[in-house]
Amino acid sequence: MSSLFNPANTKVVAFDCDGVMFDSSEANKAYYNQILRHFGKPALSPEQFAYTHMHTADDSIAYLFEDKEVLEAAQAYRKQMTYMPFIRHMQMEPYLKSLLAGLKPRYKTAIASNRTDTMHKVLEVHGLENEFDFVVSALDVDRPKPYPDQLLKISDYFQVEPEAIIFVGDSQVDEMAAEAAGVPLVAYDNPGLSARFHIRSLKELKLVLL
Repeated sequence: MSSLFNPANTKVVAFDCDGVMFDSSEANKAYYNQILRHFGKPALSPEQFAYTHMHTADDSIAYLFEDKEVLEAAQAYRKQMTYMPFIRHMQMEPYLKSLLAGLKPRYKTAIASNRTDTMHKVLEVHGLENEFDFVVSALDVDRPKPYPDQLLKISDYFQVEPEAIIFVGDSQVDEMAAEAAGVPLVAYDNPGLSARFHIRSLKELKLVLL
């Protein structure tokens, strides 16, 4: 952890969802594999999974289906699907609830996720719907991550400078969004990211902030 980090300067703690709050790898694999299987395509390759982990559902489907006609059909199929059967495969980070309970009232809490219409349902199913002060999904901005729009929206909402936010993310798009917004990044379980500091568990963040 960096000696330059001073919790006293932090007003807002923001989280990515997939890969930080939840291990959603099995859920997302099952979700996209069902779509691929419906159109007679093979299961996700490691490269395809890495892309879908970071990007919006619309971008992910466009990445998986290059043929325009099939793409339109795949997007239509996705939109009539429900994500509900896959939410049960998501595993919550074990220290998330205790961290959130401890952060208030000293810090405000937020989510900046490239999830779209599933974000609030995920929170509801896992009993987190009242745990965050502000939630920003890809539906709430013109440009999702890697653009800075979500983090800047959080900055505007709480009326704080970007430097007063820390963003816990695990992917390259999180890194790019944080850098573009001027928000310090806390890299979660990804030593390859350029970040203010790195953690392997939210327990480590709890020890720093509380």
